[in-house]
Amino acid sequence: MHFKHCSQTDEHIIDQGDDGDNFYVIEKGVYDIFVQKEGVPVQVGKYDNKGSFGELALMYNTPRAATIIATQEGALWGLDRATFHRLIVKNNAKKRKMYEAFIDCVPLLNSLEVGLDTDILVPFLILSFVGLLSNITARLLCLLQMKAGQQDNAEVEVARCTRGQYFGELALVTNKPRAASVYAVGETKCLVIDIQAFERLLGPCMDIMRRNISQYEEQLVALFGSSVLNH
Repeated sequence: MHFKHCSQTDEHIIDQGDDGDNFYVIEKGVYDIFVQKEGVPVQVGKYDNKGSFGELALMYNTPRAATIIATQEGALWGLDRATFHRLIVKNNAKKRKMYEAFIDCVPLLNSLEVGLDTDILVPFLILSFVGLLSNITARLLCLLQMKAGQQDNAEVEVARCTRGQYFGELALVTNKPRAASVYAVGETKCLVIDIQAFERLLGPCMDIMRRNISQYEEQLVALFGSSVLNH
């Protein structure tokens, strides 16, 4: 069930170490965030009349990671644990069906032998980083060493990605800094995965991605006479 809570000045909304009971969305008010460091509460941030908090303890069944204290009278909307989980599970089920259909059209992922309905989809549903494009277009721009007579460090468009293509794998495969900047052209949606899940789940695709690196280098040499990927 959901409910409205009118908070009072100096009221502790949640306390670090307690079990999670509710998820909160701020309607109004200022709420300070404190974390215990060596036994001393240290303010690490605040919510100023907007934001939400309390979801981590409910999602991962862990104790509260911080203390939230109201600095003035305010109002919060809350969801209890059961309602929060019911909404999250329902929402993730809808996303899962949509992502399953999309991932089927990505050639790189079709080479995997793991079950996409389990191993692959979980990190895409929860985490936010290599982007697989699921909607509209992303414009891929790269900071390159320019030809003589052109301004140094100018950005030159070298490629455009469309639905089903991916980017961001280069730095993860080579363990080097990002070699390009990516800008969205219009509204863009991406599925994302962090580096730990990338290495664990996409290991079988490493050879394919390494072959793609050589293709990138050939394209850069043709355009600019050298490749920044080796610099």
